[in-house]
Amino acid sequence: MSQIIAGEDQADAVARTVKALNEGGLVVLPTDTVYSVVADAFSTEATRRIFTARASDRQAPLTLLIRNPRQVIGLAREVPETAERLMAAYWPGPLTIVLQAQPDMPWDLGESGETVALRMPADDLVLAVAAAVGPLACSGANRRGDPPPSTAAEAQAQLGDAVALYVDGGLREAVPSTIVDCRRGSAVVLREGVVSSDHVDQVATGEVQWGSRPADGAETPADEEPAAEAPATEPPPAGAEAPNRDGQS
Repeated sequence: MSQIIAGEDQADAVARTVKALNEGGLVVLPTDTVYSVVADAFSTEATRRIFTARASDRQAPLTLLIRNPRQVIGLAREVPETAERLMAAYWPGPLTIVLQAQPDMPWDLGESGETVALRMPADDLVLAVAAAVGPLACSGANRRGDPPPSTAAEAQAQLGDAVALYVDGGLREAVPSTIVDCRRGSAVVLREGVVSSDHVDQVATGEVQWGSRPADGAETPADEEPAAEAPATEPPPAGAEAPNRDGQS
């Protein structure tokens, strides 16, 4: 039977979460955006159960939550400058970046089309779990077609005993991260969430200082060197379309 525990005692919540994940279970965690259901990314049996628990198809692949940007190079084949700019500005934070995955990775994240979606969340509990377990495969803690839960209890009402443990982190506004495809050097917003498309474009094209975020409703400072002209956005080549990434954290 599933259980809800309080997240206030972080050490206890991390220990119990790590134990459940190491045993191959699923856990719902409060992230800095929404409640997410997570599994050890390299436990293929567990990641497949995320799709079953959510009654979702494999066309919406799972995201990986990581603890440090240095992990990206081991998970993605290459990291364009646009992705580096976005990571410097928004990690840890509510931005998911899609890159070309390293070949032959021992995971099952769904029909990802040789891509991988990565995010470093701004949440100490999640980062501590990722430090202990490794990359966490995740998706929103809701069943397909149902609204994202705002509380752990709402998540449990949707996913039930398919999840071993629910960590209660209080109310979440259920606004997901923004997802950006950086595989081809430009930044293509696949889903707008917390971060606006306009701000993604300003950071990716170098209109703000490295590591800075645009200020809402204010002029943004330019880089010391003129930003290079952004490459024209072209459709991806046949067979390289970005997967549908709805329902992610």
